[in-house]
Amino acid sequence: MRAIKPAQIALFLVLLAAILALALLTTSLLLGELPLGDFRGVTLVGAAVLLVYLYAFLVYRAFLYALPLQQGVVPENSRQELAANVNILFYLLLFNSLIRTHFLPVPLQRLVYLALGAELGANTYSAGAILDPPLTRIGSNTIVGHDAVIFAHVIEGSRLELKAVVIGDTVTIGAAAVIMAGVRIGDHAIVSAGAVVTKDSVIGAGEVWGGIPARRLKAAALPQ
Repeated sequence: MRAIKPAQIALFLVLLAAILALALLTTSLLLGELPLGDFRGVTLVGAAVLLVYLYAFLVYRAFLYALPLQQGVVPENSRQELAANVNILFYLLLFNSLIRTHFLPVPLQRLVYLALGAELGANTYSAGAILDPPLTRIGSNTIVGHDAVIFAHVIEGSRLELKAVVIGDTVTIGAAAVIMAGVRIGDHAIVSAGAVVTKDSVIGAGEVWGGIPARRLKAAALPQ
């Protein structure tokens, strides 16, 4: 695994300081003078935490606008590495607590993934973890099952590569399945529970895949 460099950590800390400052300032301006009674402290802390995440979404998206994640091998000491590693820090220190726990209801998790840059079609929900939302595109009427994981990065020793994951309409990803970087899944396909779909696999429309590593179990049987 490639080490995150001091300059990349410093940039993240500057962004984090801006997020915290904005959250605290907004909390003070909105609630500082209100008579909140016996629960004043709890209310202020809760509001500050909520605002931290709201500002984190805004700052994160602004960062991605300035330094978008680019698909392909990430060269060392490059702008692509800066973007990729600061992105990793955002997830490790801020967003992981939202997407790797079951604290948030699934409909709210959809909003979180959209805020983080995922492309999700209508009526598509994830009860699993989408680890690279800016590089994840999922069509309509698709479900990602409980504890399934989708990620769009490859870490092989010191080699880092980013590859988008594209999933079609009306796809079922079973519970605890793993979808690796570069995977393409066609409309109406099914990935069985616990399957591990290895990087760059292409699942055709209507196919059923399962196993470790995943392979085709059933040929396409598309609805009429």
